[in-house]
Amino acid sequence: MAGAKKYYAAAVLAVWLIIVAFFMVLNRTLDLEVFFVLSLIGLLVVAVLIDGAFSRPRYMRYIGYLIAAGVALFAYIVVEKILEILAA
Repeated sequence: MAGAKKYYAAAVLAVWLIIVAFFMVLNRTLDLEVFFVLSLIGLLVVAVLIDGAFSRPRYMRYIGYLIAAGVALFAYIVVEKILEILAA
C-alpha cells in the first residue's frame, strides 16, 4: 500500500496542475510565476498528505530537496517583485 501512495500523490498533483493550467488558459493569463507558485502549493499539500507519521520513505527525502529548491525559487521571485515595486 505504501508504494501505491506515491502513485496516488503523483496523480493528484498532475490533476492539480492540469486544473491550474486549464483555469489559466480560460482566464487568458499565462503567467509562469503564478503557475510555479500554485504548483509549489500543490506539491506542499501532497507532501504533507503522504508523509508518514512513523517512517520516512526514501522518496520523501527527495521531495524535501525539491521543496527546498522550490522555496528558494519562490523567495527569489518575491525579492524580484519587491525590487520591481520599489523601482517604480
